[in-house]
Amino acid sequence: MDALVYQIALSLLPGIGSIRTRSILAHVGSAENFFTESSKILEKIPGVGSHPATNSQRKKALEAAKKEYEFVKNNHIRTAWFLDDDYPMRLKQCEDAPVIIYIRGDTNLDTKRIISIVGTRHATSYGIGQCKKIVEELAAFFPDLLVISGLAYGIDVCAHKAALKNGLQTVAVLGHGLHMIYPAIHRQVAREIVSRGALVTEFATSQIPDKGNFIARNRIIAGLADTTLVVESGIKGGALITADLANSYNRDVFALPGRTSDTWSQGCNQLIKRNQAALIESGKDIAYLMGWETSPPNKNDVQKELFAELNEEEKKLLGILKKHGEISVDQLAVLANISVSKVSSILLNLEFAGLITILPGNIYRYLA
Repeated sequence: MDALVYQIALSLLPGIGSIRTRSILAHVGSAENFFTESSKILEKIPGVGSHPATNSQRKKALEAAKKEYEFVKNNHIRTAWFLDDDYPMRLKQCEDAPVIIYIRGDTNLDTKRIISIVGTRHATSYGIGQCKKIVEELAAFFPDLLVISGLAYGIDVCAHKAALKNGLQTVAVLGHGLHMIYPAIHRQVAREIVSRGALVTEFATSQIPDKGNFIARNRIIAGLADTTLVVESGIKGGALITADLANSYNRDVFALPGRTSDTWSQGCNQLIKRNQAALIESGKDIAYLMGWETSPPNKNDVQKELFAELNEEEKKLLGILKKHGEISVDQLAVLANISVSKVSSILLNLEFAGLITILPGNIYRYLA
């Protein structure tokens, strides 16, 4: 049986958790040994107890793991076991990091600079505007920056969209298995993320999504990054949990200040007031406080690189847009001799690449 089956099975055993799993492996040597060793010996391991060590519990976990293994292989999902070389190095430094993560996408989780951007689901126009501005500023200086968030409503999805629009890679950390997307309205964004980043989770498809999962995934959001930025937050919420976790991992935490009367700035103001986050007003502030070099790349070089990565249909539409400056989808479809539905799909990719923008009336403008 593949070693991955045993690794998945060990992660599925109830009542153990990632910290205890590390203790178990220190005693038995491997996940496979845990499932082949006798129950009496396993029960003597500190923190194991009799319940997860019973033959019936181990058998049940193995059966579930075999199904998950098939799902992983059939859907081209990568896995990273915490002892593997390809397990993200920043996350590996966190003692409570998951023992296994599932990855859909091909981004480098050990890239040079990584920032997590989190905030309230009830984002205001101020928070959304500031989130977009900060990501745009960071992208101008660091085209290799990776943006992490949680694909939730509000600031999370804004951070992902802003990263995609500015040509950055982005990773969404999910609170459920990779067989679904929650909220469902973000499926299209999730598809774009897979093509320009990755979806990451510690949860197998056999586990039911619940509130606790979304709280647990915050430690991955904090642990994968060099720094966490809280854009907007109420006095309580998941964003503040993520900030606390980042602080516990000795990672830098930043917060965007707001008016004292604004409900969704109270959490950020509190972080700043208690010296749990540094006050920032721009992407340049983050770069300065992180000690990141801020030499902006030549825009023409960046656009040439983007253009080289386009397929023939994308180049064709971009050429028409460049000639006309602004044009409707219907006109584009006629000039390019491509169906309107196909044109709309291609335009979405070009928009995410930061080469065009959409105007009122379904008019597109060339930006490159």
